[in-house]
Amino acid sequence: MVSFENPGIFWLILPVLIAGLYLLKKGTKKGLIISRIIVAILLITALASPFILVASVTSDDNPNIVIISDETDSMEIFSNESATELYEALTAKTPTSLVRLTGDSTALGDAIVQYSTGDNQIVLVSDGNSNTGEDVETALQFAQEMGTTVYYVQPEVEYNDISVEIEGDKTVVRNNENQFNIIVTQALEQEIRYTYELYSDDTLISSRTITQTERTKTIPITQVTFRTLGAHTLRTEIIPSSFDYDPINNEFYKAIYAIPKPKIRTIGLDVNSPLADILLNLYDVSRTGELANIDSRKAIVVDNTHANTFSESEVEELKSFLNDGKGIVVVGGDSSYNFGDYLNSSFEEILPIRSEPTDWTGGRSIVLVLDLSSSLAAQDVAFNKSKSYLETSEIDEILSMANSIIDNEDLRDSDLSVITFTDSAQEVSDGFIVLSNENDREDLMDIVSHLEPPYTEDSHIEKALSYAEEELNQKGGQSLVIIISDGGIGVNSEVYSDSVEIASRMHDNGIDFIFIHDYSIDTNNQKDSNGDYYAESFIYSIGQTDGYYFVEDTYTVDIDFGTADEDEPDFEEETDSGDFPLIELNSKHFITKNIEIEGSVTGYNDVTPKAGADRLIITSTGKPILTTWRYGLGRVASITTDDGLGGDNMWATELYSGNNSKLISSTVNWVIGNPIEESGAVVEADDTWYGTPTTIELTMYDEGIPTLKLDDETLDLSLTGTNVYEAVIEPDSIGMHYLSGYPVAVNYALEYRNMGVNEDMPSLIIANGGTIYGSVTEARSGIFEKAQENSEKLVKESVSQKYYFLIAALILFLGEVIIRRMKEIKEMKQQEKEIRHED
Repeated sequence: MVSFENPGIFWLILPVLIAGLYLLKKGTKKGLIISRIIVAILLITALASPFILVASVTSDDNPNIVIISDETDSMEIFSNESATELYEALTAKTPTSLVRLTGDSTALGDAIVQYSTGDNQIVLVSDGNSNTGEDVETALQFAQEMGTTVYYVQPEVEYNDISVEIEGDKTVVRNNENQFNIIVTQALEQEIRYTYELYSDDTLISSRTITQTERTKTIPITQVTFRTLGAHTLRTEIIPSSFDYDPINNEFYKAIYAIPKPKIRTIGLDVNSPLADILLNLYDVSRTGELANIDSRKAIVVDNTHANTFSESEVEELKSFLNDGKGIVVVGGDSSYNFGDYLNSSFEEILPIRSEPTDWTGGRSIVLVLDLSSSLAAQDVAFNKSKSYLETSEIDEILSMANSIIDNEDLRDSDLSVITFTDSAQEVSDGFIVLSNENDREDLMDIVSHLEPPYTEDSHIEKALSYAEEELNQKGGQSLVIIISDGGIGVNSEVYSDSVEIASRMHDNGIDFIFIHDYSIDTNNQKDSNGDYYAESFIYSIGQTDGYYFVEDTYTVDIDFGTADEDEPDFEEETDSGDFPLIELNSKHFITKNIEIEGSVTGYNDVTPKAGADRLIITSTGKPILTTWRYGLGRVASITTDDGLGGDNMWATELYSGNNSKLISSTVNWVIGNPIEESGAVVEADDTWYGTPTTIELTMYDEGIPTLKLDDETLDLSLTGTNVYEAVIEPDSIGMHYLSGYPVAVNYALEYRNMGVNEDMPSLIIANGGTIYGSVTEARSGIFEKAQENSEKLVKESVSQKYYFLIAALILFLGEVIIRRMKEIKEMKQQEKEIRHED
């Protein structure tokens, strides 16, 4: 395809054509005028500097390799000669340099970015645990974009090491029961024994001897109560019975700050209900039933209340309440939602649901995986290395079908991410977007439309699937992967088997697949040895009986994503007893992350979640029970069953009993957000690690001079907002520190938190085009050849085409001159002959 450096020059053609037409109209030598016009156009085209991109493959028999050796303090449990051995083996074959990272912190991301120059390759010898600087995933993506391949060599763990930490809220309510988790991690996956001791303000409150075989074990500690306001300390210590390399990470401090009960307002609350028991016990509850003086309240709980209870001015007051960053919980029953005329009311505008029954079961998280490698063309690379980047109607079809899916009305309530793959995988959507947002949807479609596939020999779908698995694991809930490919995914048997393995694992975890096979030409690379299409076999191999779509010569794909119950996890009909078992649909949300829901409800309000809402708890038939969303700066939760007492029928007694009752307090705490009372001087600061600074924030709600002391030493504060001040502190000792009475815990350095190999590192390396080596021995035998292979690069060079237009203009001009001269000579001879004849 010919392009032009100076396309604006073509405007000169316009006056040439105008002059030419004028001369043709006035003159008689039409052939001469036409030839001059063509010559002028050719010259103008040459001035526009036409060029084409010509691609060539270059390789380096002696690739430049940089070994990044992680020799920070946490690496002491590994064999310390791994990088040296590898360096000695490689430096004899190819230019190799060795970079050593030392000290009490690990900045792997910074090192990868620093040494990714595009003309080299990086070998990373590390445990993969980075605790400062650039994020490793971002750094690997940068290296891939630069053209630097990163290999990962896993060093051998020689010594086991155990670390401990406490997980839980720092701000708690006085006299309320709290749950904390003790997290114990070991470097190896082997059987260990230890005793943990947990102290609250130096009083032993829990102690047990544990046998652990997994890398990480969570020990829940429940019913922890703090009786007085202000600062408290939780401290845990583990005493290993088996070998432990370094005791520095065997003790952990957690600062606790107890506050008064948050103030909430209730409307319509039945004081005899199980809901009331929970609220009155945990919160400072005002039951006036009015919206007057709600500014001092953190949240409002509306219990089984008809829509006409709220005037238009009161609804506006509720909206203002939310826009101030506060929260509302609306509990159902026989006088609310579909029974309370909520549908299309102004009150319903703030809710995450619509009060109408539906079979809707959307809200999926979708990853759209696009094959841009075109394995059809890849076969031709071996014979023609000088081809430019691929331009085929097949790629256009894939991109067009992708956009038809993004714009599908059945998916408006879904979140979607787009990942492309060639020899590597790349996310082009910058995370998940909500398809109900028209602007975001159109922007993504524009990005997809302008994707330009590189011309590559390799097609690595397994890297895209690994990327998709990581994204969907973070999302939770109902998930779907849609693959659009030409079907040539089985050319490399190892890649194909890895892809099936990853997809099978994802499918076992509840993720469904759709494979759209864009068939263009019947080629062997689309079929296995039995003549079956790889794409169809892929779907069957992962355990699905449907989900394969064969399409041909089309730019749209018609799939009924619908709202069928089969898209939901294990939905059932109502049981014979009239119960509807509860299902936790999203276990990663703040409300549900530490709660295992059990039991059933016997009734519910039949509602439809709005676009952008998050369903957390549903019935076994897919009906929403707990749905949340954000409204402005505030938060709203809809509990669409009753308060546990109900009227004539009690729908949800089990929801308010046992472990399930935590769901109510978690929901109210979530809508409250920050439970600290907004008065006086309020300090907020996270606990930190030795050697890691932390930012503290002081908010002055009352007039006064802002002062703050860290362990009796006055801090310098900077004004960062209206009545908001900040300072950065870095305490010089492990233990408890106090900011004018507010506690901050400082624990062992981050370097000792995650000991052993980072289990996420291999998937990150593979997703960004790298290779994993399980040992130095394996790397020594194969990394040099792999580096030579990966040194092959497709180089696009601009080749000027203007000389062809100049030559064409010259030939045309000279040809016209020669022809005209020959005609003149012929005419002269004819005249001479006529003159002689007359004589």
